Formats: sequence, structure tokens, C-alpha cells
Amino acid sequence: MTLHRFETEQTLPIGRAEAWNFFSDPANLAVITPPDMGFEVTSPLPDRVYAGLIITYRVRPLLRIPVQWVTEITHVDEGNYFVDEQRIGPYRVWHHEHHFDEVSGGMHMRDIVHYSVPFGPIGDVVERLVVGRRVEAIFAFRRRVLDQRFPQPIVR
Repeated sequence: MTLHRFETEQTLPIGRAEAWNFFSDPANLAVITPPDMGFEVTSPLPDRVYAGLIITYRVRPLLRIPVQWVTEITHVDEGNYFVDEQRIGPYRVWHHEHHFDEVSGGMHMRDIVHYSVPFGPIGDVVERLVVGRRVEAIFAFRRRVLDQRFPQPIVR
């Protein structure tokens, strides 16, 4: 089993409270997930994440084949970070850290994802050919949506 790491960063011109209100609302995950993933929440959602929260989804990550995905919010430090971990789903391991740090002009966000694909050496080949690129594309979509939702102010 190979454990892969994906990291991305983005700074948005918003404060900590606005960032936390948006990202800690589990309903907003659908907003920042590419439509071609067929993302559908299948469990009731609270207004905010909390440690121990279980969320169930149906997604179509590859070839439009539906897959059940169950995640648990395992750690929450309000306003600073939270972690979601897959309990059931397409990955052997999925551990996603969401970090928020105030910087001059806004909020710097950092996502760190550790993941592993099942099926041993075959899974490693699939990761290199498909899954790694798909993870990158999902976060590229997220970046574009967030840039549109929270545009940088025009400096004159």
C-alpha cells in the first residue's frame, strides 16, 4: 500500500469568521465538488461540523459508477482546522486536513490529503494514471469556485 500526499493552498479575501462559517457548513461541500462527480448527501446535515459527525454521500468518482462514501469528522478546532476521514468509500485511506490561518488581506487555507488506493500494485498504477489526476482536478475545481464566490477586491 502506497500512501500518497496531496497539498494545496489558497488565500481568500475574507476573515476567519466568514471562512469558518462557509467551510464548516457541511452543505457547502456540494457547492465546491465538481458536478460530474454526481455528489449527493444521503444523511441529515447539521449546520456545523463537529468531532464525531458522520456524513454519508453517494458519489460517482470514476466512470459514473455510484459509490457510497462515509466520512467522519474526527478533529475540530473551531476557526482553525478540521479533519475528515473516510470510513467507507473508494479509498483504502482518506485523511483530509482543512487548515485556516489569517494573513494580511484574508484567510490562507491549506488542504492536506493523505490517501491510498485499494488493490495493491494495481491500485498504485490506477493512482498514477487516473486517481491522482482526479484528486488534482477536484481541488482545481474547488479553487475556481472559491475564487468566484470570494473574488479579490479590485485595486485602483
